[in-house]
Amino acid sequence: MTRAHKSLTAISIALSIIVAGPVALAALAQTKSSSNVSVPDLKSDSSELRDFIERYATDRLSLARSYPVLLSPSRQTRLRQLYGDWLAALGKLNFDSLSLDAKVDYLLFRNHLEHELRQLDVQAKQYVEIEPLLPFSKTIVELEEARRRMDPIESPRAAMLLAEMKKQIDAQRKAIESKMRPDSKGGEKNYENAEGKGEPTRITKTQANRAVLTINGLRLTLRNWFTFYNGYDPTFTWWADEPYKSADQALAAYATFLGEKIAGLKQEIAAIDSSESRQAARTGSEGGGQRGRVEPAVTASARAADSSDIVGDPIGRDGLMGELEYEMIPYTPEELIAIAEKELAWCEQEMKKASRDLGYGDDWHKALEHVKTLYVDPGKQPELIRDLALEAIKFVDDHDLVTVPQLARDTWRMEMMTPERQLVNPFFTGGETISVSYPTSGMTHEQKMMSMRGNNIHFSRATVFHELIPGHHLQGFMSARYKPYRGPFSTPFWGEGWALYWELLLWDMNFAKSPENRIGMLFWRMHRSARIMFSIGFHLGKMTPQQCIDLLVNRVGHEPENAIAEVRRSFNGTYPPLYQAAYLIGGLQLRALHHELVDSGKMTNRDFHDRILKENRIPIEMVRAILTKQALTRDYKASWKFYGSSPAGR
Repeated sequence: MTRAHKSLTAISIALSIIVAGPVALAALAQTKSSSNVSVPDLKSDSSELRDFIERYATDRLSLARSYPVLLSPSRQTRLRQLYGDWLAALGKLNFDSLSLDAKVDYLLFRNHLEHELRQLDVQAKQYVEIEPLLPFSKTIVELEEARRRMDPIESPRAAMLLAEMKKQIDAQRKAIESKMRPDSKGGEKNYENAEGKGEPTRITKTQANRAVLTINGLRLTLRNWFTFYNGYDPTFTWWADEPYKSADQALAAYATFLGEKIAGLKQEIAAIDSSESRQAARTGSEGGGQRGRVEPAVTASARAADSSDIVGDPIGRDGLMGELEYEMIPYTPEELIAIAEKELAWCEQEMKKASRDLGYGDDWHKALEHVKTLYVDPGKQPELIRDLALEAIKFVDDHDLVTVPQLARDTWRMEMMTPERQLVNPFFTGGETISVSYPTSGMTHEQKMMSMRGNNIHFSRATVFHELIPGHHLQGFMSARYKPYRGPFSTPFWGEGWALYWELLLWDMNFAKSPENRIGMLFWRMHRSARIMFSIGFHLGKMTPQQCIDLLVNRVGHEPENAIAEVRRSFNGTYPPLYQAAYLIGGLQLRALHHELVDSGKMTNRDFHDRILKENRIPIEMVRAILTKQALTRDYKASWKFYGSSPAGR
């Protein structure tokens, strides 16, 4: 067929579709389906609230882009007004007339808006605690907001403000230095207030670290402000160039001082670059996923084997209770720890069984050491990951567990993780692209061995399907295509819980073929149990970062550097407080729902898993409401005891 004939044929097909309408389109869909292209059917299962939620998300993104400075009172006011207006609009809807999907969306939307309002209060309180350390912050915010309002720049005044700012920074640092003295234990530093009155006021490591992160964000804001005018306005450059550079250097030095002398950080404050700018945009504009502050990038100067620079920002029991309410988890922090303890004890008994099968008796630590020595040679890890991915896909196909679209099979990719990133991510991460953690030639011998031991064949076998198919890649593929408007309600209990759930289900289906396989799967299950214990324990103020590391090394069998990297990642400000607990708790929720609907014969495995994937990343209690067709009320509160009324019962 000539090119002209092909063009005429394409035009004819297009015209026939226009003339024939839906019938021709349906026929075309059937034709495409035979070539493994996923084509949606024509019926719509959209909720009546979809447009409502999409408009809100668009409004919120517009405000986040227009008010990017997290400390800005204007940003806080506009966001508070936005949430209040949408709550009022939501309250005017006739709840009882809505479909089940729309009722779920109503409850999710209200839950989200109320949580975001609470978060504004939390952020304001956190800033008040460090405001005395940042007397210059108001000037930076006002300069940037004047620029965004497009007010005419007064260059002499701007230069004066920058010069005054440098003096403020230097004076604040000297005031702290003059009052510094070791506390009674020789640890954190104390200082008296600026007037020298009253009792000494403690600057905690947490407050100092929070101030450092805030200063980094303010430096980025000031840089954006200066860059806007510099060179484009010769008068501005003449006046402001030197004062800006001096103020920026003073900010950097002050951040380093607070970080090293008060917070005890052992890493350099990284230069603010475009990657931080992207992160600032992400944390300021996401509609309900991970929430965190801009942090200094980890540099080569960070010592992977040193845990003294792990600070974190514990939120306390009340904060945890608020987050659990938001995530629709009707358990207390203490009950979640009890669940984790019970799950970890079960894993230890299974570890002993596998250890006996390998000839090590009940000393499962020795069996674990044996498994850690079973790693591939340098350069061979990508081949291993490929083979493990194909094995998992074949398993779910052979057992008819879930629909895996051909496009999902064809589009996952692999990349190797950088040495710097491995300082905070010692294991694989995944999704459409699986990022493989394995040693590089520039690492020390000890780092190489810990990386190979921590990413051995059998640990990897339990990681690959978690990250790819049927785990995160399949999950992300489907979430992008089904009810993506629910993005603002995203929760790690669905996101991480889905991938962890497959570890539980495949264990029950004897995916582990050998004692070594079982140990590999059990290691990660123990790891997830420990994550609940140490993350909630830390936020309750009952565990220090070092105690968290010791738990991972002694109870789970982590390599020391990998344990430090895991704890550093958990508390570096990029994850919500319950994120690490969400893996196993979310997995247990889905397992309980599987027992309720599949083990009972009400649904097949494929239908159950496909339905979950098509509901998007919402709290699993709401997935259950949809699948079981619950009668929901406007004042609905989470009450599903997926682990039993008491965590003491498995």
